[in-house]
Amino acid sequence: MYRYEDIKEVHLEVTQKCQAACTMCDRNMNGGADNPHITNAELSLEDCKRIFKPDFIAQLKTMYMCGNLGDPIVARDTLEIFKYFRQHNSEMWLSMNTNAGAKNEEWWRELAKVFGRMGAVIFSVDGLADTNHIYRQNVVWDNVERSMKAFTGAGGRGRWDFLIFEHNEHQVEEAEALANTWGFEKFIKKKTGRFVTAKATPKQQHQGVNRKGEQTAVLAKPKKTENVNLALQKQTEIEKSYGGMKNYFDRVQIKCKVAEQGSIFVTAEGLLMPCCWTAGRMYKWWHKDPKVEQIWDHIDRAGGTKGINIIENDIEDVMGGRVCNGNLLNDIEHSWSKPSVKEGKLGVCAQKCGIEFDPFAEQFK
Repeated sequence: MYRYEDIKEVHLEVTQKCQAACTMCDRNMNGGADNPHITNAELSLEDCKRIFKPDFIAQLKTMYMCGNLGDPIVARDTLEIFKYFRQHNSEMWLSMNTNAGAKNEEWWRELAKVFGRMGAVIFSVDGLADTNHIYRQNVVWDNVERSMKAFTGAGGRGRWDFLIFEHNEHQVEEAEALANTWGFEKFIKKKTGRFVTAKATPKQQHQGVNRKGEQTAVLAKPKKTENVNLALQKQTEIEKSYGGMKNYFDRVQIKCKVAEQGSIFVTAEGLLMPCCWTAGRMYKWWHKDPKVEQIWDHIDRAGGTKGINIIENDIEDVMGGRVCNGNLLNDIEHSWSKPSVKEGKLGVCAQKCGIEFDPFAEQFK
């Protein structure tokens, strides 16, 4: 897929922990009990020093923290890890996605100082005081407001990503005005792709629950056409053209986003994966055995998690397949030429990087 020296970007999941219970997040079951397959793993500063040597950091253009399962602000060493990367590369871009509901003002001001003009925080805040918690359960608005103001007030470059649902779409303009008042550089009206599925019928709504298993809010896609992810319409066209999404995934050409960017994803367990989407298939809570997912076939051929562990092994050795005589990245790439998903083509790659259907990119249009 690409070589060690081609890597220019690291996507780092520093922790599996999170204080939030977002109802469409894989770290919990619809906002309720924790995903039984995760261990709340977390990378320490010392782990990162073992994984990312100074000469490797020097070749990077970007490092950003945005986990599949956790939020960087919950991790113990997030700030020190950013300082470590900045120490060895003063010109690289640093960024972080967060719900903003933790850490004190001094922490946020220090983060703004470390980032300087070569970094930004993407604040995932989906509403205002009366609505943000509907999707981002357990996130306290006062903490969010304090964090955002502290960071931008200290000169930090901020972007507010507002995920639009039916329950908050009436607040988009008010939130954008607030973002301008608080000194944000960008405000993104994010057209959620959470209602786009691989199934024939797009998802219409989602029932949330709390830690007790009690039903909370029903999440629904926005009603205003301009706020709806266009992939929902595109899916109908794809189904007509290919005779169903399954046929599309079997036949579509794959253009790998991270290969083009020279990007790798490092999990909180210290595992090297090509991207968050392939890593995101590892621990689906609705499976009794998570290894029924197709991605595990590729991991097993690479020597299991031991073969892709970059805390215990050098990144260069893992990428070169010298740990367990298996190369995960090349094995995934070779699957794309298989005639169908059933015959070995990696389905998640077809879903996320098929050239005709991209719900993720449509969120930002």
